[in-house]
Parts: sequence; structure tokens; C-alpha cells
Amino acid sequence: MTADIIIYHNSECGTSRNTLALIRNAGIEPHVIEYLKTPPSRALLEQLIERAGIAPRELLREKGTPYADLGLGDASLGDSALIDAMMAHPILINRPLVVSPLGVKLCRPSEAVLDILPTRQLGAFAKEDGEQVVDNDGNRVQA
Repeated sequence: MTADIIIYHNSECGTSRNTLALIRNAGIEPHVIEYLKTPPSRALLEQLIERAGIAPRELLREKGTPYADLGLGDASLGDSALIDAMMAHPILINRPLVVSPLGVKLCRPSEAVLDILPTRQLGAFAKEDGEQVVDNDGNRVQA
């Protein structure tokens, strides 16, 4: 099945790989955007943040980024400054962001994508670490 699903993906990230696999486990082949190679425009990034219903600070990634070096922990920095930093350093954009007909979501943890997929899971799914998140009948396993 093809659906209008977009994932802003980093193949080096386990959460991003698990999210992509969950989308495919629903029988959907998404449009994969490797955002480190092809970052979104500022206007698109602002739109994604708004549609996800989060603040720019919630999209900032700290681990493995220049977050601390850039002083982004300073609570007095406004949204515009945080978006400026993400535009200059796309690694600061947390991932994976998924766009579907049902909404936009930062999928951390990866199973959060289940809330915005238009189709059910086709079968069981376990994350790379072995954690079972979907049972054999395609139902979400409650933790």
C-alpha cells in the first residue's frame, strides 16, 4: 500500500530505524527523507513543529550534537534562535519526525508512530533491542 507518509529519517538512529520498520509493518512504503543530507527549509521546519503541536525546544536533540557548545540550554533563547540553530546544524533536529494524513509526530519512542498510521500492523513487531511492541494479531502491546 502506498500512503502519504513521510519520515524524516536518520539511518544511524535506532529509534528512527524502528519507526521506519513499524511503518513498513503496516504495509506502507513511506517517502524517506534523510534530513541530514536534505534538511527541510526553515518554513517547512516551522510548519512541522506547528503541526506536531510542539515547541521548537522539544524538537532539539542534545546527545551527539553541538547543543552544549552552542549554549542552547539557555532558557532565555527564543524559538527563532532555536530554529536558527537547527537550520545551521540539522543534527540538532530530533528524529524521527513522521507526517501522515492523521498528523505529524516526533516518534520517540518509535511506537508513537502507531498513533498516526492510517492502517493496522500486519503482524508482530519487535524493536531492534527485542522489545515486543506489536503482537501476532497486529495489536499494540501495552507496557
